[in-house]
Amino acid sequence: QVQLVESGGGLVQAGGSLRLSCAASGRSFSLYVMGWFRQAPGKEREFVALSHWRGGTTYVADPVKGRFTISRDNAKNTVYLQMNSLKPEDTAVYYCAAAVDRTATMFSLSTKSGYDFWGQGTQVTVSQ
Repeated sequence: QVQLVESGGGLVQAGGSLRLSCAASGRSFSLYVMGWFRQAPGKEREFVALSHWRGGTTYVADPVKGRFTISRDNAKNTVYLQMNSLKPEDTAVYYCAAAVDRTATMFSLSTKSGYDFWGQGTQVTVSQ
């Protein structure tokens, strides 16, 4: 089992920045990919970004590309999501997720089904 705990959410004005953190514990040595998703009210949970835990490869979804950056600190078992130039449409609950299946494809890792463990979520609200 892998436990994930997110932090760093809050209320920010449009154009502002926030940094989300996700700390992994438990069988963290089994981590393959860490990802961030978000879910706005009445909408499906959507992929935001991912980072391979050992190789360093990252991928950011088009709606946030150029504004959001994913990074990790392996020594702290923590992955971060730096969010800049925030917009009201970025308002959502942000979830951290972990994948341990090393055969997972990049396609599956951009969907919810590619992940095995989830955090509880942290609310991000961007005001006008």
